[in-house]
Amino acid sequence: MNVYSWSAVLPPALRSILLSLPERILGELEEVRIRQERPLEVSAAGEFYFVTREGTLTDKPDTAYRPNREDSLQLLDYVTNHSLYTMEEELRRGFITVAGGHRIGLAGRTVLTQGRVSHLRDITGFNLRIAREVMGIADDIIPQLLDFKHRTIHSTLVVSPPQHGKTTLLRDMARAISSGCWNHPQALWKALKVGIVDERSEIAGCTKGVPSYHLGYRTDVIDGCPKAEGLMMFIRSMSPDVLVVDEFGREEDYEAMREAIHAGVRMIASVHGSDAEDVIRRPGMASLLDGGGFTRVVTLRRTARQWQRKVYDGKLRALQPSIVTNVQGGGGYHV
Repeated sequence: MNVYSWSAVLPPALRSILLSLPERILGELEEVRIRQERPLEVSAAGEFYFVTREGTLTDKPDTAYRPNREDSLQLLDYVTNHSLYTMEEELRRGFITVAGGHRIGLAGRTVLTQGRVSHLRDITGFNLRIAREVMGIADDIIPQLLDFKHRTIHSTLVVSPPQHGKTTLLRDMARAISSGCWNHPQALWKALKVGIVDERSEIAGCTKGVPSYHLGYRTDVIDGCPKAEGLMMFIRSMSPDVLVVDEFGREEDYEAMREAIHAGVRMIASVHGSDAEDVIRRPGMASLLDGGGFTRVVTLRRTARQWQRKVYDGKLRALQPSIVTNVQGGGGYHV
């Protein structure tokens, strides 16, 4: 994948400015915030900066480039692939996922139908969240997730605040599991069949149904489908060993995961939370842990230069000390 594939969705003027940024910043870029008539902003390695017309960094908003109405209209045209009306569902949800798994959050005026958001109009704020593939980051976690008795993995819940690496870790876990990369001398079983329900098109970054990332050799993806429906589709027709979903939270998601686990399928799922104790207090979550659903919990926390992971059993007892990795080349841990 082109390391700067995110720039393809930008109109020429904005693309030229942003690709003039220092190489170090481009390599660490996590977010680009484009707000009409307000300073152009980027985030890299946990820090934010404003950007001038020349592509230099500044901490003075008055000297930064301010995208105009034409920039906003062109950007919206680019990210909707010149067909705004075909993006009705994305506009209702407030984000669009483009090729490569990059997600563009949208801000504007909501239009309500019977009290519910039907779509956005007058869109003047864009947040381009840059996805990066980081292979191998699951290698030191996988051995803690192995279920030797059943020659598979434990159902695992991944917990972290936003932008601390959940989706990046899920992607690499799927790759390892469906490639048989167990990283343990006594794990002698073959690769497992993995099914990914990619509601936001972020884990696989599919383009016309084909993943943009290396997800292993035995992975299938249902793209753009609500999680609960996708889980049932996999169970009925694809005979998965392991199912993967990102950022669940609706009641129907809980019920579908319970059904999957009761059907003998192992689950890997992520949820936003400050820590494991925070998550277990939520309605429905305690039963998924105490009831023998998720028997492993992984918590993540990232700083500008370090990434910390910790593995617990289903009763939230730590299985090992925290694993700390120095982040080289920036973040891009997409969640």
